[in-house]
Amino acid sequence: MTGTIQNREAFLSGIASQLGRAQKAQVEKPVWKHQPQRKVLTGASTDELLDVLRNQCEHIHTELIETKLVDLPAALDNAVKLYGGGPLSLWNDERFEEYGLTRLIESDWPAENIEVHTWQAELGERNVELAEQANIGITFSDLTLAESGTVVLLSSSDKGRSVSLLPTNYIAIIPKSTLVPRITQAADLIREKIDSGEQVPSCINFITGPSNSADIEMNLVIGVHGPVRAAYIVIEDC
Repeated sequence: MTGTIQNREAFLSGIASQLGRAQKAQVEKPVWKHQPQRKVLTGASTDELLDVLRNQCEHIHTELIETKLVDLPAALDNAVKLYGGGPLSLWNDERFEEYGLTRLIESDWPAENIEVHTWQAELGERNVELAEQANIGITFSDLTLAESGTVVLLSSSDKGRSVSLLPTNYIAIIPKSTLVPRITQAADLIREKIDSGEQVPSCINFITGPSNSADIEMNLVIGVHGPVRAAYIVIEDC
């Protein structure tokens, strides 16, 4: 459904008049003389970005697990069991199959009585309820910010944001190729998608480790409004 903006021109004209200038037809994007944000980690290799991420994970109370693609199923299985097993909440993401995790999800875990729920758009709010009841949520990271230790998740009808927010624990699977220096590059990549006509999700989550909250006295409390523990599994894919 498309809405209608009432009295738009009159409203904008009134603002321009109050500012004492002519109403502009469009706003040109400014070109800044100095852009220090682009100098952070300039030219860093993927291995150097991984070093930065590794160090940052210590500050954000997040376990970093490094593995090769062939060892990913075992690494993920170990992480799940370390965090107490199921129920598990997963995205409906083709990358689980692409990265060789189908047998683990569909055969091995069920055989060990580890309950697995994969997000199904047709279930609607039931997905949210199951995510809330889950012990662990598991997603892939679409972009990973080395500087802050942040995973960027592009939501969709098959990739509900509840999977990373509601379970007690959270595991992000991070292809090494998704590493970028900081939010500057993530914003650039998202802008490129928009400029090329690609549909960008209305919900993009930037998640930095487990839930952290501090009161005015700076007493850190973990798990107030999200997962209590978080782990990043980095896959050597480049």
